[in-house]
Amino acid sequence: MFISVIIPTYNPLLRRLKQTLDSLKRQTLDYQFWELIVIDNNSSSDFINKIDLSWHRNSKILSEPEQGLTYARLKGFTESKGEIIIMIDDDNLPDTNYLLEVMDIFNKGPRLGAIGGKSIPIFEHKQPLWLNEFYGSLALRNLGDIIIIEEWQNRYPDNAPIGAGMAIRKEALKSYINKITTGKSIISDRCGKSLSSGGDNDIVIEISKSGWQTAYFPALILYHIIPKDRVSVKYLTRLLNNSSKSWIQLLESHNINPRTKIPAWTVPLRKVKAWFVYKAWLSKVNYIKWRGACGTFDGLSENYYSN
Repeated sequence: MFISVIIPTYNPLLRRLKQTLDSLKRQTLDYQFWELIVIDNNSSSDFINKIDLSWHRNSKILSEPEQGLTYARLKGFTESKGEIIIMIDDDNLPDTNYLLEVMDIFNKGPRLGAIGGKSIPIFEHKQPLWLNEFYGSLALRNLGDIIIIEEWQNRYPDNAPIGAGMAIRKEALKSYINKITTGKSIISDRCGKSLSSGGDNDIVIEISKSGWQTAYFPALILYHIIPKDRVSVKYLTRLLNNSSKSWIQLLESHNINPRTKIPAWTVPLRKVKAWFVYKAWLSKVNYIKWRGACGTFDGLSENYYSN
């Protein structure tokens, strides 16, 4: 089995990207069994001239001029040679056995389509005491030490893999790739400074709906570097607001949205009411959660008149 590791990146902080590459350099899986692909997503920096991939004979840097994480990933998907694709962000440090574990898991699970594991934070600065409330939004998680395998049940899988470190059987990506290349996707993923999300979840849903299993394997351990700016109230309010809205859009696009759509004229009133329900003035946590609720209202109102 051959694995393709893809790293989409846009104007990366060189220090962090080098940490990611160093973690891949230390993998216990022999280089002959995997390739490394770095996708430059229209960066304005010249980082490609400052990184060294000579240590890996199966490595290359590709350019994707179309801005957006979706297009960068698609470039990696279509150019990869592996039966298995592992998505690594430019601030992720996979454990030394990560690739070896992925290969072993897929060899033993022929119906597995997408898998993930633990995402453990490495904070570059002191963590605020209240931050654990938002670990999920920061792509951090630990579901314990029990393997969890799920089938499609016409809803988003409870324990679905997150984007950071997600390993995917390439054959299971056919539906998703077709949707993107034929322009049928309306999901807006991260693009430039935008914090819209949903691409990871869209991949999971397409794979699940195609009859493949998704799973959580605790043996897969990835460390996620969290810089100071990502634990600020300003960043987290924008993150929860944007991601809450795009989450509703995603569910709606797959006809699995359990929430009732609402008229746009009610949104301001709902936001005011939510200010008091969440007691947004009391704490940073309350305020951030209120902003997330506002994003949900915006998402629920967007397609109210579409049917």
